[in-house]
Amino acid sequence: MSYRKVRQAENLGAAKSACKHSIPLCEVGSAPRWCSGEGMGFQKIYALDISDIALNKAKALLNKVRASQVHWMVEDITTPSSMLQLENIAIWHDRAVFHFLAEEDQRQIYHSVLNKIVMPGGFIIMAAFSMDGAVKCSGLPVQRYSVERLCEFFGDDFMLIENLEHTYQMPSGSFRPYVYVRFQRSRTN
Repeated sequence: MSYRKVRQAENLGAAKSACKHSIPLCEVGSAPRWCSGEGMGFQKIYALDISDIALNKAKALLNKVRASQVHWMVEDITTPSSMLQLENIAIWHDRAVFHFLAEEDQRQIYHSVLNKIVMPGGFIIMAAFSMDGAVKCSGLPVQRYSVERLCEFFGDDFMLIENLEHTYQMPSGSFRPYVYVRFQRSRTN
């Protein structure tokens, strides 16, 4: 298992221990196997992606019974509609979406979605390109973040619980520095 997968499992495990399995989990960015696979134990999983192709690839990773239990949502986070119907999300996991939001108004929409649907006491687990990270990914411009910049973005309503920096080696051999964070929403929202 790669270092990244170990850390993701540890982060999810810590957040999961604080949540009942019947509380919703929202995977943003095509639901990787670790989230929606058999072993995670969550009963209410929402997989959100802008691409139906990506969601279909994620579905193919699961057996048919488990795939039918996941709520698959094709939606652009910058123009939310059906996702705004979600509520009391216990864990919001974003491993590769936020850093693509290049415009301030897109980031503010993202923030308002989190404020609306993440439950008080719920968690945000996120990976974003670090300040030393790529300036483009898949040909698209990306934003780069430090832990401090992410704390500033999330503000007082979300408390930083954990962070780490990790450099991922791509199959091509090049390196991509990331910052991983876990925030917890204030219980008084």
